[in-house]
Amino acid sequence: MTGTSSRSDIVAGAEFSSGRGDRARTVWSRDFVLFFVARAVARLGDTMLPVALAAGLLEHGYGAGAVGLAMASTAAAFAGLVVFGGVIADRFSTRRLMIGADLVRIGTQSLAAALFFAGHVVLWQVCAIGVVNGVAGAVFQPGVASTVPRLASDIQGANGAIRIAESAAQLAGPALAGLLVGFASPGGVFAAHAATYAVSALCLLLLRLPPLPDAGRAPAAGAGAFRADLVEGWREFRARTWLWGVIAVWCVYMIAVWGPTVPLVATEVVRNHGPRAYGLVNSALGAGTVLGGLLALRLRPRRMLRAGSIALFAFVGFPVTVGAGLGVPAMAAGAAVAGAGMSFWGVMWATSVQTQVPPDVLNRIHAYDVAGSLAMMPVGQALAGPAAGVLGAGHVLLVAGAMSLVVAVALLAVPAIRDLVRADAATSGH
Repeated sequence: MTGTSSRSDIVAGAEFSSGRGDRARTVWSRDFVLFFVARAVARLGDTMLPVALAAGLLEHGYGAGAVGLAMASTAAAFAGLVVFGGVIADRFSTRRLMIGADLVRIGTQSLAAALFFAGHVVLWQVCAIGVVNGVAGAVFQPGVASTVPRLASDIQGANGAIRIAESAAQLAGPALAGLLVGFASPGGVFAAHAATYAVSALCLLLLRLPPLPDAGRAPAAGAGAFRADLVEGWREFRARTWLWGVIAVWCVYMIAVWGPTVPLVATEVVRNHGPRAYGLVNSALGAGTVLGGLLALRLRPRRMLRAGSIALFAFVGFPVTVGAGLGVPAMAAGAAVAGAGMSFWGVMWATSVQTQVPPDVLNRIHAYDVAGSLAMMPVGQALAGPAAGVLGAGHVLLVAGAMSLVVAVALLAVPAIRDLVRADAATSGH
């Protein structure tokens, strides 16, 4: 099942214009520009945070384990609660929830800035702030899925534009954080992070968000109704083979590919070529994701998940070039190609979810998607070290490269995934 039985309930803006100028007009409305700026600026702040945590905690005598614990506190709270955030987002105003989450994070990051400026840094306090940020993120994130199709009729173009902005932020954020640490202090980075959430909240406050088609239906109250909504979201998730099929394959991807690739690439490149080479490889990966977003703006495949799965074959270049011990130029080229493939897949996937799922359950479905995608990543990261100890980091990366090909083949092997027709093509009969 692919959810085509609910086609009449699918986002009204799923019809795409064929002309390039028409597509631009269907994306860059005043309200989408506000949402675009909110997402881009907040993402810039998020990419600055790891630098601030690492520099600040190390400066106050803590080790790498403390940095990992501080980062994990946010990730664990987010992953554990995002499914419940999806139910909340489907029951209340997503715009108000997102503004509220931003306001909470303005407060937490301002508090963190004050702690670091004052030199009074206690690990449990930093972790507690991280947990609150994770809870706020779990409330904020599900609403993103339903906001895009409510603001832009060219949903693929909107997702491509957001992906490009987030990729550019990924490139600029760490460098900006490094400058702030050098010229001010880690507290200055936390203050800047709080300011990015203020910009996001202001943009969302000015946003005019069209109501959902069933906005007149008042949600039932009580714990029983909340559980019923949670169960309904799970039922809608299971009813779409293409949806749960991708998430199941993605769990394997996180364990066998992405989870071990990120820490082992960092370790191998820094050990053999130095931190500047690792910065170059990371920049190449970011540049590739920008390229993938640009390609996703121009290419309009009829079977989006098939095209995205084919693009995933490109990821093999990231772990294999490092695992094979190739030079820095080859590793950078492999990272750029991998980033382009991943970014193109990301736009195809996000657009498929936003156009194939009825809007009244979209936030819950997106929450299950996010939770499933993130759940196995820590497992892959935890297994990376022991596996490298037994096989060697290079061999583990080569295996990860081979598994990236297996994952792409597995996606293409499932008929419900490879044959899913984009929503606008199915409704127009083209």
